Amino acid sequence: MGSQVPTLRFERALWRDGLARVVGVDEVGRGALAGPLTVGAVVITSLTPPPRRLTDSKLLTSAQREALEAPLREWALDWSLGSVSSSEIDDWGLRLALAVAATRALDGLVVRPTFALLDGSFNLLRAPLDVLSGVAPPPDLAYADLAHETVVKGDARCATIAAASVLAKVQRDRVMVELDRQFGDFDWARNKGYGAPAHLEALRRHGPTDQHRTSWKLPSWEGCAKSVGVG
Repeated sequence: MGSQVPTLRFERALWRDGLARVVGVDEVGRGALAGPLTVGAVVITSLTPPPRRLTDSKLLTSAQREALEAPLREWALDWSLGSVSSSEIDDWGLRLALAVAATRALDGLVVRPTFALLDGSFNLLRAPLDVLSGVAPPPDLAYADLAHETVVKGDARCATIAAASVLAKVQRDRVMVELDRQFGDFDWARNKGYGAPAHLEALRRHGPTDQHRTSWKLPSWEGCAKSVGVG
């Protein structure tokens, strides 16, 4: 895996600065057309090496991710997951829904972190003021001011972020497999709600379900004159 092996370099630097309770945070499902968006949060307070084979969850097979689940839970001092539904994404928009899911993940922790390592290029624990002002009442984003560092491609570079990614991906995949039993035409057990050809074709034939993000631009379906617009 070469450069794709995440390390504790970021966590080690924070501990040298006296920030001992570090949480890694990452999301899965942001780009899906259906199903929840799930955020993982993993807290560690020691430099114990992470389980072998840990890397960006997208580079692992389903079986490899599931094999890592128990070792990651044992390695972490604390971990939690938070999700938002497709209807909440429609109601709030993706940016605010992402912050709510991250807040729910951190709310589930017993160990309160002092610093967050966040995957990506922006603080996913907060939402822009113009987004918040458009929602009444706005959700409480209790960790919006938590000290943090954003890490681009953090799930491939930072061990706690990678661990959060894997745990979130395993859980969300299970949800989509379960939903596939109710909505088998959409092949969610395989595509996990993303825009794969079989999923798009089923949308054209049957239209969206209550698990679809209908504020997104979805394919038009039989009996519908035009595509659903972006909210």
